[in-house]
Amino acid sequence: MTPHEMIALSAAEAIGAMREGHITALAYAEALLARCAEGADLNAFITLDPEAVRAEARAADARRAAGETLGPLHGLPVPIKDSINTADLPTTAGTSALRQFYPAADAPVVARLRAAGAIVLGKTNLHELSLGWTSSNMAYGPVRNPWDLARIPGGSSGGSAATVAAGMAPLALAEDTEGSIRVPAALCGIAGFRPTTGRYPNDGCAPITGEFDQVGPVARHVSDLVLFDDVLTGDTSPVVAPPIAGLRLGIAPDYYFEGLDPAVADVVHDVIERLEQAGATIVRADLPGLGALIEAITLTVQIHDVVPSLTRWLAASGASITYEALHTEVSPDVKALLEAFAIPGAPRAIPEELYTAAITTHLPALRALFAGWFAENQVHAMLLPATMIPAPLIGDDSTVRIGGSDVPFEFAISRNIAPGSTAGLPGLVLPAGLAGGLPVAIELDGPAGSDRKLLGIGLAVEALLGPLPPPPAISVG
Repeated sequence: MTPHEMIALSAAEAIGAMREGHITALAYAEALLARCAEGADLNAFITLDPEAVRAEARAADARRAAGETLGPLHGLPVPIKDSINTADLPTTAGTSALRQFYPAADAPVVARLRAAGAIVLGKTNLHELSLGWTSSNMAYGPVRNPWDLARIPGGSSGGSAATVAAGMAPLALAEDTEGSIRVPAALCGIAGFRPTTGRYPNDGCAPITGEFDQVGPVARHVSDLVLFDDVLTGDTSPVVAPPIAGLRLGIAPDYYFEGLDPAVADVVHDVIERLEQAGATIVRADLPGLGALIEAITLTVQIHDVVPSLTRWLAASGASITYEALHTEVSPDVKALLEAFAIPGAPRAIPEELYTAAITTHLPALRALFAGWFAENQVHAMLLPATMIPAPLIGDDSTVRIGGSDVPFEFAISRNIAPGSTAGLPGLVLPAGLAGGLPVAIELDGPAGSDRKLLGIGLAVEALLGPLPPPPAISVG
């Protein structure tokens, strides 16, 4: 098998080839490391130690040669978002003060991956402290989109998504508080899965808020997201793609479809038509009051929680510095945000009564709204455009043009992905097509706890839509 053939393998295919002895773990690691070198202009990694990767690959080959029991991720190199603790590599959270910070232990999610036979393929670049959707990191440089190096990959897990889209790995670990798995997956043309909040362990990850933070995977194939879920949960029951003709998919037009970039709207409406032609039932039913609930909850909780959450993470991870020392070295863009809203005494700090109302009144109301919507309309999943726009240029993070009007960048990126993560729902992003040569994605959200069923629906929809071509900036295979 040639290096290009290895790079094109799914995670499951690569693991199978290594387990059967068709390729060695070292040969596979070498192919991926070569692709990482070819794609260095993407700036997808903060830390990558090729010799350490080779040593772990040799150890995997030795275990196989000795006849040892092999894990379900045997020999698979997995890039890890650099906000997730690794004991043997620095965990910077994308900020300068943590350049040489080695946590006391791996995060539980990393420990489970290693126990299953995975190899850590470096730490990926991200939006500093995960506080943004661009991955234009002022401390470590911007991550670039494999479809167009002048454009953002999305954030905050932009490095993880870029590695997968560019063929540096078939599967990577990311994290999502308000879209940080799903936005990069959407803008880079790959699949991304944010599970029901709490499904995978979040300990040992640089936090924003425990209410919404959730680690999860990005991959080129939904089947690899299923494999990840198998390993992290221990649930290896079959995930079966249901017939499209039996699916009931709901859309809420007044909230999720209003004001889309026309090219995005065209791609998503084409997906809906293809689903209907294949026999799916599309149920149109709005969610009254959704926007007001998101406005009352999402940023209120994140802004209130981020500094105390980071303080606790530093102490629990064995850091030798305090949050206050970290703050002195934060880049100007993120520091301005923190100082306006989040640090003690900030002029626009969240009053405790608003936070309490968000947690005790509005958040339960949001969860009830979604639960009622799914039940009353008898739909298996909600379908929505993941973002209102394709990937904008690096630096265009203030306003974007949609249909001749200026729209705030944050609104265009976050409006559609915020409700699912705020409510704790599982969300699956799938590439849907191209607009002007850039990926457009749909998102499928399911009821809380429906993760395996949602992944099955993803398998079915993925098969109907087919894959995107490889990105032109650095082609796969």
